[in-house]
Amino acid sequence: MLLASMAAAEDDNGVVLVFGDSLSAAYRMDTNDGWVALLQQRLRDEGMSLRVVNGSVSGETTAGGLARLPAMLDGHEPDIVILELGGNDGLRGLPVSSIRQNLERMIQLSQQAGAEVILAGIQIPPNYGPRYTGPFYAQYQELADDYGLVLIPFLLDGIAENPALMQDDGIHPTAEAQPMVVDIVWPILQSVLRAEGQP
Repeated sequence: MLLASMAAAEDDNGVVLVFGDSLSAAYRMDTNDGWVALLQQRLRDEGMSLRVVNGSVSGETTAGGLARLPAMLDGHEPDIVILELGGNDGLRGLPVSSIRQNLERMIQLSQQAGAEVILAGIQIPPNYGPRYTGPFYAQYQELADDYGLVLIPFLLDGIAENPALMQDDGIHPTAEAQPMVVDIVWPILQSVLRAEGQP
């Protein structure tokens, strides 16, 4: 688990693994402009020596993530996993039951590896209809409740509704919106760090 003194000693680094899709992979922008890189900078600015690993891949589905996750857990031994997947499954109209099953297994694998999981909620466009979008979005809160996870209710809250902050596809936030994503993630991450003894 995270060490209370990690901020004071470089050799006590903890690892945050961001495991997601194009929303976290700096899609169509410089990697340094993406929210994950900006989160790393925020941690440094706060004097925290946590290392952020971006394990996100554009186009990733929950099935693809489940296949990749064990190697990422073994290779990086994260203390915290920010799990941000499901959007591409939803855009393909895949069954919510299968999406949930894959997310659940990734949560279990992360917890078995000793990591605290922060689950990032995702919404898909309303044109998919409430009979699909409702259960799709609800699964994130349900999984958080079932596994005692800290939940980011919606990663793009206040961003997705504003066309000026979204790329032309209407799905991905612009570079200008990336600091706003950090502002959404930051207090959630802080709450987990405090729970683990981080000042």
